[in-house]
Parts: sequence; C-alpha cells; structure tokens
Amino acid sequence: MIRISDPSLNRTCAGYSRRDFLQVGSLGLAGLGLPGLLATKAAAAGTPGVLRGKSVVLLFLHGGAPHIEFFDPKMTAPREVRSITGEIKTKLPGITFGSTFPKLAAMADKFTVVRSYGSNNGQHTYGSVATAGNPLEASMGAIYSKVAGPLGSGSIPNNTLILPEAVDPTLKLGSNFETKALPTVAAPGKLGAPNGAFNPSGGGTLRDDMQLTLDPDRFTDRRTLLSKLDSLRRRVDGSGVIEGADRVQQQAFDVLTAGIDKAFDLSGEDPRTVARYDTRPLFDQKKLQRWHDMRRASNLLGLQMLMARRLVEQGAGFVTVSDCGWDYHANNNSPKNMEGLYPMGGQVDHAVSAFIEDLAQRGLSDDVLLVVTSEMGRTPKLSKNGGRDHYGKLTSLLLAGGGLEMGQVIGESDNIAAEPATEGFGPRNLMGTIMRTLFDMGQLREADKLPEQLTQYISESIPIRGLGV
Repeated sequence: MIRISDPSLNRTCAGYSRRDFLQVGSLGLAGLGLPGLLATKAAAAGTPGVLRGKSVVLLFLHGGAPHIEFFDPKMTAPREVRSITGEIKTKLPGITFGSTFPKLAAMADKFTVVRSYGSNNGQHTYGSVATAGNPLEASMGAIYSKVAGPLGSGSIPNNTLILPEAVDPTLKLGSNFETKALPTVAAPGKLGAPNGAFNPSGGGTLRDDMQLTLDPDRFTDRRTLLSKLDSLRRRVDGSGVIEGADRVQQQAFDVLTAGIDKAFDLSGEDPRTVARYDTRPLFDQKKLQRWHDMRRASNLLGLQMLMARRLVEQGAGFVTVSDCGWDYHANNNSPKNMEGLYPMGGQVDHAVSAFIEDLAQRGLSDDVLLVVTSEMGRTPKLSKNGGRDHYGKLTSLLLAGGGLEMGQVIGESDNIAAEPATEGFGPRNLMGTIMRTLFDMGQLREADKLPEQLTQYISESIPIRGLGV
C-alpha cells in the first residue's frame, strides 16, 4: 500500500484533508497501488473506435422526486392529484411544468422530458437505475471506466461522484438512507477495481491504494515524486511485466499537479460563471436540515454542477452528482405539504438551467449528455398530511445534449399520472440510451473489454424511442 499525502493539512469531518484525498484518490485510480501495477499495461492500451467522444453527467435526486410537481403537473385532475405547486407554461406549445421550474420552462426547447418513464422501484435504492438490473450489478459509470480506463484525457478520473462535501469539505451532513443508496456508484459490482467512482469528498478503498508521506516542499518537486515512483516500479517488478506503466505513471503525476485538483478548485473560474451557478443564496439549508429526511439536503447543487462541467470539459467520461432531500411523505420527517419543494425545486431549476446554458456557450452541448432523474416518483394522490409516498410506476426524467433530439416531451401518463398511457420506458431503456451515447456498440462487441454477458445485456437494452439514438 502506498499513499502520497501532505500530513500538515487540516482534516475534514471524514478524517482526511481535501488535498490529501484528491491526490491520493487520483493516484489510486491510476492503478499504481500494488494490485493495479500489474494491470496498467492493459489500461494504457486505449480503446480506439469504441468511445464516441461523449461524456455523461447524471444528476441523481435522492429520495424520490415527485414526477407530478416536476414535469407532469396534471392541473385538470382532482385536487388530491394535481401539482401542489401549480404549473407554468413552457416554450413548447401546450406543455407545462411544475411552477418551481421557470428557468427550465423558458428553455424547454433545449432538452427532452420523458413522461412515460418509470423506475419500477419503490425503494430508496440507486442500483435499480445505475445498474438497470445487469447481471454483474455494475453501475453505468463503472462500465464506462472499465471500457475507457480509469483516467480520461487530461488525467481526470473517468468515473466520479460529486457530493456536497466536494464543494464544502467542512460540512457534517451525517448519513441517512439516501447515502446508503450510493454504494453501487462507488463500487463497481463484479467488474472489480479500479472501476469504482472517485469520490473527492470521501474515500473508501481508493484511499488505500497509495501511501507515501512526503514533506510538503518535496511533494511539489516533480523529479522527487517521479523518482519515488520509478523506484517503486523497480522494486515491485524488475522483469518488465509492467512495461506499460510509464504512461499511466505520468498521468498519475499530471493528476497531482494539474488535473483533478484544478478541476475541483473553483477559485480560477470566472466570477460571473460562479454567480450564475451558485444556489447558496436561494435558501438557508439549515432550515431544511432540521427535518430528519432532509438531513443531507444542501444548497450547494449549483456549485456541484459547475464542478461536473469542469470535469467533463477536462476529459471525464461519467460524472454522478448527488442531490439529497427528496423524500416527501410530510410525516414530520419532512415539511408538511411538501413545502421543501419550493427551495429544492428552485435549486434544481437554477442549477440545471445554468449547466445547459454553460455547455451551449462553450460549444459542448453535443458532447455531454445530462440526465436528471431519481430512484422513483411519488404517489399520484396526496396523503392526509399533504405529502406523497413512494411510487415506482412513473419517475421524473430529463435529458439534455449528447447529440440527441431535444425540444420535446416523449410519452404521456394517464389522467392522474399513475401509469404510462403510451409506451412505457424503464431503467434498462435509459441504460440503452446512455451506453449508445458513450459507445459504438459494434466496436464494443469486438473490443472484448467487458464480460460477454454484460456486453450482450447492453446490446439488447433498447434505447428510449424518439431520442434519435
């Protein structure tokens, strides 16, 4: 085990310094831990022809975002069904959204909403969406890093998870059911290391890959660091088995000096861009965190999305952004009458619209697919407390960019938003859409990068019709 760290820095609530983890985790992803050394030659070989040059940002709304209050308000339905936030007209004729989404409504021609999508899951589990039931229980991010390698261009981790703590490492948000839904993001299922997600605000097994304590001054010395790595390589294997490691070692050093650390440092960003993304002024997160089911709710989503843009711009392939606090039973564990929808919905509106606009201004819209969804939707009928309970037959889904067909609503729900009234879609269809955005399927089958049963599962996953995939 080898760890490269700066012991002089302050520690976060998780026990690790921000700088320490960014450097350690990145090197671990480079495959330079003892187990990974023997696999670096294969990782460095590349995947010509398989990758389509696209990235995916998955914004996951943990808790079960209510599909009626999001993009299917049903204002002609009975009072106990229709959106409690009302509705707002969009740029698309005859289409309305819940009223907490004015910015997205004004730019509805820039993305697509699927109203007949359902996760078919009524529990707080991320895996039903992330793995779509594939036989190896591997998340889509893990599949991408298995095919593309742990590092993308610019030495950026190809599979990354952005929690609010990545923005503010001093946060002490605690743990609840929503964070327990994350393991299939961080763990690669049966694909094995190092395909789990890089988590800059936590750690997990990736932190254990490398440990070598250096004085801070020496840490910044390129020659010293490279000599340490070279020495390590000679000690581990003098027979030439790891002859392909040189490129990966250099990538690892690039991560330390200019890659992931830079991507997570917002100080160099244009202040006007930061202000456009910033959701902190929208509400006081502490007021929401008083409720048990919203202990991990934060007002940092905008800056999380800005980090995601910086990552994909620098070469990351799959980025998952986590936004918690969407469990709206209104049973004293969350606000009565789902009052949290106003600040939380407004935050999603602000952050997602900023992301879509920013990608367009940078000419990246066709290169990045944004997916916004949840582990489930919410019951069509309000409870006696004015809340909605778990419901899997319909789930909010928004897609933007990726070269797909935008400016439309795909599918319809029935008159009370209880079931699809047109062709229904589920997580496997979403996986088929995302995988075909990322990979050339013919080349993927020939590349032999994945176990055969997983490749077959992906190939047979039909994408959502109407997106032009």
